[in-house]
Amino acid sequence: MTRNAVEVRGLRKQYGDVTAVDGLDLTIRQGEVFGLLGPNGAGKSTTVEILQGHRARDGGEVSVLGADPARGGRAWRSRVGIVWQDESAPAELTVRETVEHFARYYPAPRDPAEVIALVGLEHKRDQRVKALSGGQRRRLDVALGVIGDPELLLLDEPTTGFDPAARRQFWDLIRLLADGGTTIVLTTHYLEEAEALADRLAVIARGKVVAEGEPAGLRTRFGSGATVEWTDPDGTPRSTATETPTRVVAELMARFDGEIPGLKIGRPTLEDVYLRLTGQLDRPAQPPLPAQPGVSAAAQPEEAR
Repeated sequence: MTRNAVEVRGLRKQYGDVTAVDGLDLTIRQGEVFGLLGPNGAGKSTTVEILQGHRARDGGEVSVLGADPARGGRAWRSRVGIVWQDESAPAELTVRETVEHFARYYPAPRDPAEVIALVGLEHKRDQRVKALSGGQRRRLDVALGVIGDPELLLLDEPTTGFDPAARRQFWDLIRLLADGGTTIVLTTHYLEEAEALADRLAVIARGKVVAEGEPAGLRTRFGSGATVEWTDPDGTPRSTATETPTRVVAELMARFDGEIPGLKIGRPTLEDVYLRLTGQLDRPAQPPLPAQPGVSAAAQPEEAR
């Protein structure tokens, strides 16, 4: 049976009158990529800091690689890598000097040259850190996170500020690390990133896990119905939310001679599910539209029902 890399039960953390983490439960299996999603202030970064042993908790039980992070010694810390939101590399050293320097902190580090090549900085190994681009510095941060050959890698908002091309390149790097057996915990605001990388996700709101599972499973469990869109003969775009999209399309076919203009059927996305679970799906009320003659209630635009 695959043992768990992380087990958290009833985790709590308070900052004065503010509850950052409120009875959070997590189970992360060895070798998986696990995503933590949630709005700012939901408790994601605090949870990661507690998992790494960087911050003390106020309550609950935490086991990371079989040990309590609050009491983890040097040997345990060498098994956990972390990439913070802020850069950690000294600006005046070269890439090679930086990776070699950090390698000395670990009892059995990976080969620095191998790690530099792994993160795609081989051609920049003799360039000073201050001369690197933002994406290259982030790659160096990952190199420092994995130089100790960790069993668990914690990534806190690793691609913030990346352009789309740099983000896609970073995803390739994370997949490569995961294929090598590293357990990865990823916090991110990018829903596309979470869906592309994570085997499982936990959505956190107000310091609690409100949903957990595979991305496709979350869409199925928490994404209700579908949206059917079409264009009326007078050019007016219409849409309706429905649990029976096939029925709606059949009724629309009876109204149109041939193709239904602008027909689209949309299923809930992970973003829709995330916004609903975190209470951010509120939309301003719109004035009702008159019902469409000759169309059943199921196929009426949602504004008219």
